[in-house]
Amino acid sequence: MEILLIGGLWLDDTAWNEVIPALEALGHRPRPVTLPGQGDGRSSATLDEQVAAILAAVDATVEKPLLVAHSAACTLGWLAADARPERVAKLALIGGFPNEDGQSYADFFEMRDGAMPFPGWGPFAGADSADLDEELRRRIAADAIPVPEQVARGVVRLTDQRRYEVPVVVVCPEFGPDQAREWIAAGEAPELARAKHVEFVDIDSGHWPMFTKPAELARLLDGAASRD
Repeated sequence: MEILLIGGLWLDDTAWNEVIPALEALGHRPRPVTLPGQGDGRSSATLDEQVAAILAAVDATVEKPLLVAHSAACTLGWLAADARPERVAKLALIGGFPNEDGQSYADFFEMRDGAMPFPGWGPFAGADSADLDEELRRRIAADAIPVPEQVARGVVRLTDQRRYEVPVVVVCPEFGPDQAREWIAAGEAPELARAKHVEFVDIDSGHWPMFTKPAELARLLDGAASRD
């Protein structure tokens, strides 16, 4: 299956370097999506431009792809499903939930010089980062790309109710499937509460399984791709 990989905040295409060969070994055709402002040197990129890059990747596939989105980028994946509900076979959300129409994309941390730099590991203490050793923490922090302010503070716009028909797989890293279900039932993820086809799969990792459990993540995505 064609699989498009969308990294979360501060990540570029290299975040998927260990997942891609594992997916290829399972017979898939994975491709990371280059997000404007995250790896191409463009500090003035906008949220709309990131969405456009994903839609261009979707439109370039021969068959309907599995769209994989990580963390805050789960909203990017949802925006793509909203814009191309007939072209996305399934959406896998890793460690995140899509925002609603009218919300900001990811205005979470302090902006400096027109961008939102990686805030350090303090905000991610606990289950998020428990499986990251010191070397990996240093590497992720060193490679982190400040997210352009116009991306982080961009406003989410959803227009097509057919997005709720796109099958969704919630990959649960630092939280479990039962907790995810509770959050959705409590109204903390209204978009997923309206989705018609949602399943949950667990992975024993922190918030960045592409770094700590790439082979296991690839197997989970393989399972998602194989299920109708």
